[in-house]
Amino acid sequence: MRNLRIIEHISLDGVIQHSDDGGFPYRDWTAAYRSPEGREAVLAAHGERFDLLLGRHTYDLWSGYWPKAPSDPMADRLNAATKYVATHRPESLEWGPFEALGPDVVEGVRRVKAEDGPGLLVSGSSTLTSVLLAHGLADEVLFIVYPVLLGTGKRFFADGTPACAFELAGNRALPSGIVLSTYRAAGPLKSGVAG
Repeated sequence: MRNLRIIEHISLDGVIQHSDDGGFPYRDWTAAYRSPEGREAVLAAHGERFDLLLGRHTYDLWSGYWPKAPSDPMADRLNAATKYVATHRPESLEWGPFEALGPDVVEGVRRVKAEDGPGLLVSGSSTLTSVLLAHGLADEVLFIVYPVLLGTGKRFFADGTPACAFELAGNRALPSGIVLSTYRAAGPLKSGVAG
């Protein structure tokens, strides 16, 4: 079974939006925190070989950038990865290799997870991320937390996401103030009722 890891660049108040869709005022808000050490940490978090699980909006954004990006380890790995895409328009996919997940995204993800292959990574794709969490399909979540409050924008956790527990698997602080925290799925939430 393939491991499914969600990787999110996230503000202290849970915002993961980076593009200016819908009038979002803080496009590319992570840029001020970029450093060689941070780039190496993010590259290591992705690993040498992986496949991508993407929502259609993120796929469209990334397909406009990564195929034309200068060759470097991140661009080369993203371009080589098979992109499994949640889409109603599979005929319009071009950035490959790719495969549409099919009409039932949850079943499509279960099928892909059950196949042999490298780990699956999800980044961005806030709608897809909510579905993965709601159906217990995410094995790990890596938050790359930036020391900023944005106050507006798409958030990682959608309203109505079922309660569940995670356990801390790793934590690393960078000099820039970014903290990388990895959590592993730990099943249902246990309430704190004293007895």
